[in-house]
Amino acid sequence: MKAYLLVEAKVSDAQAYAAYKDLAAAAIARHGGRYLARGGRIEVLEGNWQVPERLVIVEFDSLAQAKRFYDSPEYRQARAARRDAATMNMLVVEGLPL
Repeated sequence: MKAYLLVEAKVSDAQAYAAYKDLAAAAIARHGGRYLARGGRIEVLEGNWQVPERLVIVEFDSLAQAKRFYDSPEYRQARAARRDAATMNMLVVEGLPL
């Protein structure tokens, strides 16, 4: 089953965050992920959502693959680069069986 990584980011240092984005994109590609949404416009259609500053959605072929990406040396390097640049909430959810 596909898995979807959802990331809510609040950027405090745009220049340092740009370095994180490059490292994260390379790690995602290396682990077979693909961006579905990356910082586009967000509109609340219903309810009391707190609109995130930045929302990213990445698709992986499986939950295990998403977790390998997250635990990889490449993404650990990206997280270190992001340390003082942004705060994040991140989760992964399995999709529906095909």
